[in-house]
Amino acid sequence: MRMDIRRISPDYAVAPQIEPSDFAALASEGFTTVINNRPDDEVPPSHQSAAMRDAAEAAGLTYVENPVVNGAMTMDMVETQGKALAEAEGPVFAWCRSGTRCTIVWALSQAGKQPTDALVKAAADAGYDLAGLRGQIDQLAKG
Repeated sequence: MRMDIRRISPDYAVAPQIEPSDFAALASEGFTTVINNRPDDEVPPSHQSAAMRDAAEAAGLTYVENPVVNGAMTMDMVETQGKALAEAEGPVFAWCRSGTRCTIVWALSQAGKQPTDALVKAAADAGYDLAGLRGQIDQLAKG
């Protein structure tokens, strides 16, 4: 199965669940950091964080584990995503079940750094509807 890479910005892309064998292709496409937003209890052992970290690092990628739980997102998760983006030495790729959680934590981590309309549009252009998060993004932007 081919990865469904969705570009959110020039430096950030997301996708539904990937395979351990996909990391070499991600590295060849220029990604330098990968973020696993999928909790281990959602996937089989072959796709849990330890296995994914080993495969990512074997491909020369920086690996960040930031499991985002549906309905239980915290500011720590948002800050971890933002820190990984800020510290990356090139484009960042993140995955979860559908790419939605990756897009939400990205948008929230960018609140105040980019206009809310731009964040919502970037997500929509990639197929993710974040219009319902406008208020939260605006609140975060205000500090």
